[in-house]
Amino acid sequence: MAESECPSVAEEDLASSVEGSKEDALFDETIGCIQDIILSSNFLDLQKGFMDEHYHHFEDKEENPLIYTDIFQRYTNLVERYIEKELKSLFPEFVMDQFMKTLESRRSEVPEEILDMLFTFTDFLLFKQMFLDYKAEKEGNGPDMGFLIVNSMKKQVH
Repeated sequence: MAESECPSVAEEDLASSVEGSKEDALFDETIGCIQDIILSSNFLDLQKGFMDEHYHHFEDKEENPLIYTDIFQRYTNLVERYIEKELKSLFPEFVMDQFMKTLESRRSEVPEEILDMLFTFTDFLLFKQMFLDYKAEKEGNGPDMGFLIVNSMKKQVH
C-alpha cells in the first residue's frame, strides 16, 4: 500500500452531489492518489531498481533495438500493476483501462508531470528519453536531473 493513504471521497458527499460533480470529484481524488503513489518511496524504489537494472541497454541513437520493446513492456506491466494495485486498495471499483480512457479525454485537467509519468507507460519515446536521461546522470554525462520525472515532480511539490 502507498505510504500515505489518499483521503477517499465520502459516500454522503457523493450521494448528495449531482452526477457530473460526483464524477469530477472521483477523478480529482484519483489523480491526487496517483500523485501520492508515484511520489512514495516504495514506488521510487521500484522504479529506480528497474532503471538500474536496464539503463545500460539504452543509447541515444535513432535505431531502437528489439530489447527496448521488451524492457518497455516489462516496465509498463510492472509500474501499471503497482499503481493499479494501490488504487484498487483505495477504490475497490477502480478499472485502469477505464481510467486511462477518461484521462485521455481530460488531459488538460491533469498536472503535466503526472501526465508525463503516466504516458511513459504508453509513449515509447517518453520512456526511452527517461532512460537516456537516467543513463546520462548515472554516467556523469549530464546535469543532475533528479534522476526521474517523478523525482523532479517531488521537488516541485515539496
